Order: sequence, then C-alpha cells, then structure tokens
Amino acid sequence: MQTRIIIKTSEGEIIVRLYDETPKHRENFIKLARESFYDGTLFHRVIKDFMIQGGDPDSKGAPSDKMLGVGGPGYTIPAEILPAFFHKRGALSAARQGDEVNPNRESSGSQFYIVWGKIYKPQELKQMEKQMAMQQDQAVFNALVQEHKAEIMDLRRARDREGLMVLQDQLVEEARKKSRELGIPAFTSEQTEAYTTVGGTPFLDGQYTVFGEVEAGLEIVEKIQNTETMRGDRPKKDISIIAMDVVDI
Repeated sequence: MQTRIIIKTSEGEIIVRLYDETPKHRENFIKLARESFYDGTLFHRVIKDFMIQGGDPDSKGAPSDKMLGVGGPGYTIPAEILPAFFHKRGALSAARQGDEVNPNRESSGSQFYIVWGKIYKPQELKQMEKQMAMQQDQAVFNALVQEHKAEIMDLRRARDREGLMVLQDQLVEEARKKSRELGIPAFTSEQTEAYTTVGGTPFLDGQYTVFGEVEAGLEIVEKIQNTETMRGDRPKKDISIIAMDVVDI
C-alpha cells in the first residue's frame, strides 16, 4: 500500500507520495495530517531556485513581523537518511536544526520542505564532488582532534611545539587514510541524471531526511517558490496550507 497526501494550498493542490522506506517520517506525517495539525499553517520560508518550507504551527495567523521557523509538536524524529532518496526537484524532506546543536541530524517533528533547486552542468557536479571530498577529510580530521584533545592540551601546556607538529602530521595522515577507507564521495548515475536534467539541491544530500516526492502539482511548487518575499524569506502574501488529505492506494 502506498500513501499519498493531498496538500491543499491557497495556490492549488500538491500531491506527494510518502516512502515506505522511511517509516518514522511517513507515519508521523500521516498522523499530523489526519489530526489537521497543518491546517492553517503557512509556507513561512520560501527561497527562489531552492525550496519552499512549511509546517511551523506558530505560523497560524502570525502577523507579518513575527519570526517563524522554530515551532513544532514538541519532539524530533530520528534521521532516516538513505542514499537512494536524494534532493531532486520535488523531493519532500524534513527540516531540522543544524549539526552544531543536532549532531545526529534528527528531523523537526513537523516542519518540511519541498525542493525546487536548479539544473546543474556535469562539471558543476564534479566540482561539488571535490568539495564533498574536502569536507569529508576535514570532518574525519576534526573527529581525530577531539579524540586526542587531552594529549594536545598537555603538549600546549608544556609549550612543546615540536611535539604538536609531530602529532598534527600523524593526525593528518591518519585522517587521510580513514577518509579514503570511507570512499571518495561521488554522485550516483541516477543522481547525476536527475540533477543535470530535472534539477534539485545536491548539496543537501546526506544531510537531511528525504521521505517522499511530489507526484502532481509541481507547477504549484514552482509558483510558490517564485513568490515575492520579505525579511526572513517569508512571502509578502501569505501562502497557506488549507488542509491535508491522506489517500491510501
């Protein structure tokens, strides 16, 4: 059985299909939709050529000067980040707080976004892969630094610059080895095909949970992402979610 959600907005209907492979997000989205949690909420954050975001309960009837984006049902959802589901145009994904306060990348209990993005040239994706490899190397190195934090502090207190340099070289080499063991980050042929033809936001892959995709109404997503916005990326004209209907097929 596949579940689809009809998102009735003030601009028209968007129909999304939920992935069975992300059951925690699937069941939560269905639960909130059936409880009318989203009724009257806004697409409170809209960025052209990027995405449209909604699901903040604080956006219901919110005045134009109210800062939005932190509301939710009071819980988060464990990440279900799967390589098979990526940020192609029309992807339905869960918003979340940043890594600095949310290292496990747990999703917001209610806020979601629908990807628009852009179409990339193959050479742009190749350059992005190089950046991803550098970021992976840095992340592995930073983790090793944390593991050797006490040793580093002892060397600093002893003003042992030579010892620090030796340890740094060792950590750099170990990080390089561990990073290579993880594999060089690269887009799959499916991702490359999608990002060079349909479009999307490849730089978000592996960072956020994608739990569904738009099956109908992508023109409504396009219309919303083109809307004029003000401070905080909020549309000048409120774009609301009137209701969500759950359809099991």
